[in-house]
Amino acid sequence: METTKKITVETTVHVPVEKVWEYWTEPTHIKKWNNASDEWHTPVAENDLRAGGKFLSRMEAKDGSFGFDFGGIYDEVILHEVIAYTMGDGRKVKITFKGQDNETEVIEIFDAETTNSIELQQQGWQAILDNFKKYAEQTTI
Repeated sequence: METTKKITVETTVHVPVEKVWEYWTEPTHIKKWNNASDEWHTPVAENDLRAGGKFLSRMEAKDGSFGFDFGGIYDEVILHEVIAYTMGDGRKVKITFKGQDNETEVIEIFDAETTNSIELQQQGWQAILDNFKKYAEQTTI
């Protein structure tokens, strides 16, 4: 049986965990940071943040040339600590939030897919996480 490769991306956000959680989970915020580059955006975000709840983000190129739905079902939600979910294709993701004072470490571990290289997947997810960090830090100022 083939073991699924896991990829980790992480960052430290200079914002308290309560704000990081809010920016990460509320659709009005998700639409503002959920993209890997300035050529992309998320015009639609829906989030039912509870075990068994569903989420959906519509990610599109701003020029309209391409778009896709990114979604799944939550497996575990522990306020200000953990969000785990299963994507539509069955892959698993676990996000850990470790808050201390005015800093929050965000660690995402996800199952790799087989279409794109591990490096490309890691770069893409890290770019989105970096964009989140930038948004959260600028929004809190």
